[in-house]
Amino acid sequence: MPSVVESVRQELIAKSDQATKQSFNRFFKENVSYYGVKTTVVRRIAAKFWSEIRACSKAEVFALCEELYRSGVTEEATVAALWLPNLADVFEPSDLEMFRNWIEKYVDNWAKCDTLCNHTIGSLVEKFPAYAAELKSWAKSGNRWLRRAAAVTLIIPAKRGDFLQEAFDISSVLLRDEDDMVQKGYGWLLKEESRMHQQQVFDFVKKNKQNMPRTALRYAIELMPKKLKAQLMRKD
Repeated sequence: MPSVVESVRQELIAKSDQATKQSFNRFFKENVSYYGVKTTVVRRIAAKFWSEIRACSKAEVFALCEELYRSGVTEEATVAALWLPNLADVFEPSDLEMFRNWIEKYVDNWAKCDTLCNHTIGSLVEKFPAYAAELKSWAKSGNRWLRRAAAVTLIIPAKRGDFLQEAFDISSVLLRDEDDMVQKGYGWLLKEESRMHQQQVFDFVKKNKQNMPRTALRYAIELMPKKLKAQLMRKD
């Protein structure tokens, strides 16, 4: 009998299609390993196999997820990222270091980064808010995906207006980052914070816009009224 991971892999391969394979190249600048499976199908496969492993221990699920990440295939990483949030109730602070190691070892595109960070690492940080300070050290990493992770980990709570100061602290560290994936990451974080804290984000961008790459700036102000956008886009 094949292992759970092998069964997931076989089903993903069986559900791949040529049109989806071709579309993948439009979304990534990097060389990305993938089967070519629609996201909705990947979600169904993840849900199907979660029902088989939901009784496993956290350590057992983490081991299965790491095996999926280790393959390097984007859809396998997505399955892992869809399983992990189911364990949020039993996350511990020590798990943060393991997730950091996964980013450094296995994440090689924005999709793997964001699917792991948004719901899994974000859930851990929401559960243990003091550990949001650790993200600031990630923002100083030489690893581009860890720097992006510092910002995108807070995306979900930012939609509710949480972790505003941490968002500003991380964005300040990343402010002049030359990597467009990092610029888009912290710009996205500021955009989400602007839903509940428009004036504070406006003030932050206005204060820092001379040093903020235009990519990050455009992301940050995307939800603002046209009048405010015009003020911030002026080169003065």
